[in-house]
Amino acid sequence: MLNYLVLTKTGGFFLFAWICEIMGQVMNALFAFTSLFGIRNIGLSIILFTLVVKLLMLPLTIQQQKSSRLMAVMQPEIQAIQNKYKGKTDNESMSRMNIETKAVYEKYGTSMTGGCLQLAIQLPILLALYRVIYNIPAYVSSVKSYFMAVVYALTGTASAASLGEGMADSLLQFATDHNVTLTGVNAIGDLTGVSGEALANKMVDILYKLNPSQWLDLAAAFPDASSVIQTNSAAIESMNSFLGINLATTPFNGSFVPNPAWLIPIFAGLSQWFSTKLIMATQNTNQDENNQSAQMMKSMNYTMPLISLFFCFTFPAAVGLYWVASSVLQCLQQVCVNKYLSKIDMEQLIEQNVAKANKKRAKKGLPPQQVSANATATLRNIQAKTEREEADRAEKIERTKEQVKDSTAYYNKNAKPGSLAAKANMVAQYNEKHEKQKNK
Repeated sequence: MLNYLVLTKTGGFFLFAWICEIMGQVMNALFAFTSLFGIRNIGLSIILFTLVVKLLMLPLTIQQQKSSRLMAVMQPEIQAIQNKYKGKTDNESMSRMNIETKAVYEKYGTSMTGGCLQLAIQLPILLALYRVIYNIPAYVSSVKSYFMAVVYALTGTASAASLGEGMADSLLQFATDHNVTLTGVNAIGDLTGVSGEALANKMVDILYKLNPSQWLDLAAAFPDASSVIQTNSAAIESMNSFLGINLATTPFNGSFVPNPAWLIPIFAGLSQWFSTKLIMATQNTNQDENNQSAQMMKSMNYTMPLISLFFCFTFPAAVGLYWVASSVLQCLQQVCVNKYLSKIDMEQLIEQNVAKANKKRAKKGLPPQQVSANATATLRNIQAKTEREEADRAEKIERTKEQVKDSTAYYNKNAKPGSLAAKANMVAQYNEKHEKQKNK
């Protein structure tokens, strides 16, 4: 399997390959499970796969959003520090700003890199997920077996070890003649010096790119293997078909004529937009909406769905289906998480964070931080200040409305004869008199 990944067993490459292999085993287990009930469908396996991953990553999701809510509480203080040193670029000012910012994080029992840990854990998992979904036969042995049967029929061999260099040239020529897209994470079309298991995997990569009509052409082009091709291609087409959409093909096939596969990227964009809105609902910030952070969060409401739309049009439909399933499940999950987070007392959360931070300080031989009371007091002050500002703003608006109303009435009442105001006043009085006579 690791050779098939074309990744070396060094550093991050080995870790990524290991994660991909685990994800592939989970996917294979789900496919085998549904097969017990006579259902061999990659689309259903992808949805179940997404559900399992979401459940496994739920603790990290909750922790990450707790950190985001805490950051929203801290933001006014951090912003005040940034404003204090705005425009100062000397080393002393920058050093003081960093020290004061670090002190705010310590006061709330967190760190400047606290929110990065969850992302660092989730990122390689997400990348591995896309790698597995992008090329399912590489990781799901139950699916790969159907493709390998075709490989053996095309080459006249009985095992991958018997494949020699050049045995896939006829398949490669067929793919070239039929405009099969030989692009992907690996160089699918480069077979120079490839043999054995590696060559078998390359051939599976090529076969996985074929659409239903190209499978028919393949059977016609290789009459000696046509019966095997027809039997296995029918099974492969059935596995790849989800609501009439072939998951191995891309929704955008070069034509701007809509087809059913377009529903996948459209639903991906819509579900991503709604999911982002739900996540933003947890960010009950007290910060100015015009600052850079708030503007960046707003822009994500539009850029993320557009990114989803673009990639799901250009990636295989299987990736788009995972994207849709992930966003829909994220929406359902987010509703539950929002309800859970709404019941969390922020003062208690701060105290818990400070307690955890003090345990770490104790292991290092450092004295505990006595700052939880200051932090919660600051939180109450920020909330009270926000409420006062909102009340003052509403009162100011009402006063302005009353002043405008009184000024307009006075101006119309005392308008000079012949002026526009006097004429407007006469028209208003005429209309009022006419309306009264009409209603008698």
